Amino acid sequence: MKLYGSFTSPFVRHVRIVLLETGLPCEFIETDQAVSAVKSPTKRVPFLEDGDIFLTDSNSIIKYLREKSGQSFCKTAKEFDELCLVNTALEATTNLFFIKRDGVDINISPYLQRQAARIDSTLSELNQLTLPHAAPYTETQLRLACYIGWCKLRNQVDFSKFRNLEAFYSGALNYPYFQATQPPQT
Repeated sequence: MKLYGSFTSPFVRHVRIVLLETGLPCEFIETDQAVSAVKSPTKRVPFLEDGDIFLTDSNSIIKYLREKSGQSFCKTAKEFDELCLVNTALEATTNLFFIKRDGVDINISPYLQRQAARIDSTLSELNQLTLPHAAPYTETQLRLACYIGWCKLRNQVDFSKFRNLEAFYSGALNYPYFQATQPPQT
């Protein structure tokens, strides 16, 4: 089995944590945008190869890994919906990050302003969740920790007004598999 991705991607980090939790053997192949543009139809990471299986989304990869190891993925529709909520914030934040990095002023576009508002309203909703301060974590909570970590790495969100999310993240920093997948500090 081969996982392609980058060390800084929060989507890839979540998959790497699941690999550690399940103990499944997998080769990690660091991949840049040029390689992912050629090898994956989505032109992004992560993607996974396991024999004839080729998966191109972190959620499908995590579901596959959990099921392959006899574990469940998102036990309820509510948990899956919360995971989708985190994904909404994560995708909007990463899109704005890359758009800003390309020199685009997001304040000149109503659509991009709506994306920024979506991030804030989604984080406000996530801040209302009952979150643990130690493992074990659900898929939603793992994705949320990876998202917050990426935001902090890239200086994308000020979490000072989201005290519950800050407290949750402080606890996640003590989780050995979260520590083991810490991206290089840039």
